[in-house]
Amino acid sequence: QGVSECSSDKLIKHTDTQFGKDTHELHQDNRLSLCSKLCFAIGGAPNQVAGSATAFFLQIYLLDVARINPFQASLVLFIGKAWGAITDPVVGFFISKSKWTRIGRLMPWMVGCTPFVVVSYFYLWYVPPFSTGRFVWYLGFYCLYQTLITCFHVPYSALTMFLSTDQKERDSATAYRMTMEVLGTLIGAAIQGQIVASAHTSKHCPLYNASTNRPGNSSHPSQSEQATSNPALTQDFLSHAKEVYMIAAGVIGALFLLCTVVLFLGVKERDDPYALKSDKPIPFCKGFRLVMKHEPYLN
Repeated sequence: QGVSECSSDKLIKHTDTQFGKDTHELHQDNRLSLCSKLCFAIGGAPNQVAGSATAFFLQIYLLDVARINPFQASLVLFIGKAWGAITDPVVGFFISKSKWTRIGRLMPWMVGCTPFVVVSYFYLWYVPPFSTGRFVWYLGFYCLYQTLITCFHVPYSALTMFLSTDQKERDSATAYRMTMEVLGTLIGAAIQGQIVASAHTSKHCPLYNASTNRPGNSSHPSQSEQATSNPALTQDFLSHAKEVYMIAAGVIGALFLLCTVVLFLGVKERDDPYALKSDKPIPFCKGFRLVMKHEPYLN
C-alpha cells in the first residue's frame, strides 16, 4: 500500500509539473515580441497619413488646382465619405467569408489591395487633360480610394484578434497601433504641407499677388487686374501646383507600400482561435443580439 501511495504521489507531481510546463510554453507562445508590435503598429500608419493629407488638403486642391466649382467639390467629399461608410460592412462580410491561406485570412486582403490603393490615391491628385469631366473623375477615384482603403483597414483592425490569444498582449499591441496612428496623422499633414507649401507662396500664387497689389496698397491700381488676368501667372501657378501635389502623392504612396511590406514581414497571423466548433453558422440577428448582450460592452 505504501508503494502504491508513493507511486500515486510521483504521478501527480509529474502531471502537475508537465501541466506547469505546458502552461508556461503556451504563455510564451502567446507573447508578442517588441518587433512584432512595432511592425503591426507601422502597418496602420499609412492609412492615417493618407487620411490626414486628404482631410487637410483635398478640398484646397479641388478648388485651386483642379478648378472644379465649390458645389462639385463638396459633392466629391460628401459622397466619397458616405460611400466609405457603406463599404465598411460590405467588405467586412466578404472578409468573414474568405478562406484561410498560407499567409492567413486577413493578410491577403491587405497585401493584395495595397498596390491598387496607391494607384487610386495617386490619380486622386492628378489633374486630367480634360476639363468638362473632372467632377466625374475625382468622384470616381475618391470613391474607389475609399473602397480600397476599406479593404485594407477593416482586416487590419480585425488582425488584432489574431495576433495572440492573450488579452494583455492584444491590448499592448493596440496601444502601439494607436500611438503610431496618431503619429501618422501628424506626419501626413507635415509631409503634404511641406511639399505643397511652395505652390501657395507669393511667387506662384496669383491670388496672393492680387491681394498685395490692391489699389489701397499700390499707386498702380491696374496691377491688381494684371495679376489676376495674366495667363502666364495663372499657368505658372497651375503647372507648379500640379507637380508638387503629384510629388506629395508619390511620397505618401511609397510610404504606404513600405509600411505594408513591414507589416507583412514582421507580423504573423495566427489561425482563428475563436472559430465555431460546428460548421453551422449563426444567423445575423442572433449574432447581433449576442454581441449586444456581451457583458464587457454593456459595462
